Amino acid sequence: MWWSLCALPLCAGAEIIETTLTIPVEIFATNHVTVRQNVVVSVTRESAQTHAAVALIAHGRPATEAERLRMGQVKYPGNALWLAQQGFVVVVPTRIGYGASGGPDLDYSGECADKNYLAAQSGALQQYRQVLDYMARLPYVDAHRGILIGESFGGLVATAFAAEKNTAGILGVVNIAGGDGGDYDHLDQPCQPERLQNTFASLGKKNHVPALWMYSLNDRFWGADYPHRWFHAYQSAGGGGEFVQLPADKNNGHFIFNRNVLAWHAAMERFLARLGLAAAGNAAAAKP
Repeated sequence: MWWSLCALPLCAGAEIIETTLTIPVEIFATNHVTVRQNVVVSVTRESAQTHAAVALIAHGRPATEAERLRMGQVKYPGNALWLAQQGFVVVVPTRIGYGASGGPDLDYSGECADKNYLAAQSGALQQYRQVLDYMARLPYVDAHRGILIGESFGGLVATAFAAEKNTAGILGVVNIAGGDGGDYDHLDQPCQPERLQNTFASLGKKNHVPALWMYSLNDRFWGADYPHRWFHAYQSAGGGGEFVQLPADKNNGHFIFNRNVLAWHAAMERFLARLGLAAAGNAAAAKP
């Protein structure tokens, strides 16, 4: 089931269209419960596209249940528009447990004193694989050319996705401000950062695709030092990749993905070019 949500300011002239899909998924949760329901997915693309690369954006995780439910349908409209203009079909699933999709909270990693960062990725990974499989059957999608971009909790999910045996045509991943266990009451001091460091190391050991990490200098959830430690552990374990230090942004650079897009565009463009997913390549793929 789908319906058109074309935003007039975007469609006029730029020929960018936005649609909403409801995609059925089946998730085997860590508590041995099977969850079957629809995931609400925003799709932004050029109207004339055929056989184009996918850019899937993995959203973050608010601190409270009330905030999760108030998220509505996650779209990242400004970022989705920019990526669509680069020639991508931009796919933004609202994960189970959030906003418009609703359902149980599959991303919970435990109390601050006892986090299980790796197990908390399972539900999101299953959803994204199934969403990508669904998108691969659509005529305007190239199933073999894609990128996964994750913000905050989604950045950790993107890193975990790159460690899966089945990367579903994803050629590279981008981790923007990625992590879990940020504590509003203890800024710059995330929950169990050493355990998260070990998690990143375990993912680096299994990594299958190139990675770009980007963190703001004043990310108040992780602090200035921990992201470098995490990347060093990831890289030393075999993850490779590139770390780009983004500038400080307002009172908390953790939100730089949306609030200061010009800060990360250049690094993203270089990364896409290295993957063969630069704007010119996508534009060529988009032609009938």
